[in-house]
Amino acid sequence: MDRYIGLDVHTQSCTMAVVGPSGKRLRREVLETNGQVLISAVRSVPGRRHLCIEEGTQSAWLHELLGPHVDELVVTQPLKSKGSKSDEQDAWNLADRLRRGELESVIFKAPSVFAGLRSAVRGYLFVTNDKVRSMNRLNVLYRSRGVSVTHEIYEPERRGDFLAKLPEHHRRLAELLSEELDGLTALHEKAHEWLIEESKKHSIIKKLGTAPGMGPIGCAKLVAIGVTPHRFRRIRQFWNYCGLGVVTRTSADWIKKGDRWVRSKVNQTRGLNKNRQPVLKAVFKTAATAVIVTMREHPLRKKYDEALRAGTHPNLAKLTLARSIAAIVLAMWKHKEAYDPNRQERRKRTL
Repeated sequence: MDRYIGLDVHTQSCTMAVVGPSGKRLRREVLETNGQVLISAVRSVPGRRHLCIEEGTQSAWLHELLGPHVDELVVTQPLKSKGSKSDEQDAWNLADRLRRGELESVIFKAPSVFAGLRSAVRGYLFVTNDKVRSMNRLNVLYRSRGVSVTHEIYEPERRGDFLAKLPEHHRRLAELLSEELDGLTALHEKAHEWLIEESKKHSIIKKLGTAPGMGPIGCAKLVAIGVTPHRFRRIRQFWNYCGLGVVTRTSADWIKKGDRWVRSKVNQTRGLNKNRQPVLKAVFKTAATAVIVTMREHPLRKKYDEALRAGTHPNLAKLTLARSIAAIVLAMWKHKEAYDPNRQERRKRTL
């Protein structure tokens, strides 16, 4: 008999709720957030076990820990709570929504796949964000005192002339921020080396790197975050995941012509989808920029130029280019092959 388990997870405690196939509440228990305790509690539930947890800090760990002990494990996006809320209510709701098949958003989890690469990518992203934030702070400090700056303020050997233009109290702050930046720069180089080292262990990253505009860092991010291309049955699903899906809205879809109802041609776009993976969106936008700037004879660049000549706004032409690169990369990833302009153009139409 099927049993549906909802697990509301917190740092110190977890609330487990079990319901039967009819929705009858069978069991509720408060457990310590401890691996062995949770395994024992889940294994004590008889029958076919279907477990549901919310996406959060511990979700990857719990997926890896409890996955072998249940018949189904689903990670879902937390819902915005309205009205009363408690750990017990959340656990019952998770179990019941899983039983009724009403989970709105299911999160893909594969914590043991590309584990080293994924850790390297996370470290690289963390350090990169911190370095950029530090550079911005230093830049703002100079501009707040009316000092016009160049990229030399970030270079230890050349920033002395700029420091001399600041009052003493601001100069000491600038020196402190500069030392922070120097430390983060060294860490960034270390994170870059680690990411390149991990990337070389996976041949698919080298193949994807032959796609137009795609570098080794971008391909490493793609593989670490996407994990497998077979998550996406069609290219539109991949576009939406990357934040490159165009959102459209229509109203009054049907109009009457004579005795017949015909579909109205009013179709308004509302930009790109907001529910997306921002890192992959940046990867493909960067690839599109690389094609525009450095690959002037490439067929994709020529299509971009044709769109501009036809009156398309540069931002929309660049978006079309990014979507084309995403389609090419997905086809290459699915077929585990290097870039071939003719072959990829044919396969892109079949995705």
